[in-house]
Amino acid sequence: MARRGSPTLVLARHELRLQRDDALPLLLLVLLPLAVVVFFQPALELALFAEGYVHANGSSQAVPGVAVTFSLFLVGYVGVSFFRDHGWGTWDRLRVVPAARSQILAAKMLPLILLAWAQLAILFGFGFLLFDLQANGSILALVAVAIVFAAVPVTAGVVAVVFARTLQQVNVIANLGSIVVAGLGGALVPLSLLPDWVQIMAPASPAYWAMRGFRSVLLERGGMSDVALPFVVLSAWSIVFLGLALARLRRADMPLAWA
Repeated sequence: MARRGSPTLVLARHELRLQRDDALPLLLLVLLPLAVVVFFQPALELALFAEGYVHANGSSQAVPGVAVTFSLFLVGYVGVSFFRDHGWGTWDRLRVVPAARSQILAAKMLPLILLAWAQLAILFGFGFLLFDLQANGSILALVAVAIVFAAVPVTAGVVAVVFARTLQQVNVIANLGSIVVAGLGGALVPLSLLPDWVQIMAPASPAYWAMRGFRSVLLERGGMSDVALPFVVLSAWSIVFLGLALARLRRADMPLAWA
């Protein structure tokens, strides 16, 4: 475990201060999803009814679906956090800090993962308070899926950063990729209402496993054993993304942000 004065914790605290000082993007990542839930909830109630959930309201699909979709937009925010240092000319200072690149990477990621956790906690919290969201299953299982899913967009964002050469490239990947991954995984519309070819491809999307875990708890009385597979698969996605990022970091021909 890192010590209080370790480079990782020092840099992580610095990153948290930067996020606090520029809170508007973070507020939008929370407020906009709540507005989207208001518009989508009535239509998704009909969609759930068509699936056979006759007593469920639309929030059981709308809240987790919107939460998953907007969590994926954090990929772009990760890009901003890295390219910001390059634009400000502070990346060279980070490079001379007595810390390995992996430690610097961890320091950048930790606050972002905390942000992802907070975003999901707030969205689900407001879902329970404002949108009559009900959990038929284990709240602990819901929390477990949320915790492990939060690392996926952050690690995916790091992969985008280390392979892209401009912030614009990262933003294109984030914006288009988030919609595709969310739609393919059944976050925007229940998977059963999508074409057969989409349903076949859906397990290739992290959003599918997040929605499978959330819906298991919200709609089907799921417990920890029921979300075990989504938990493992989402963990594997994060591990793979992190492995790709670390492998790229070891190469000499690093992109502009890591030059």
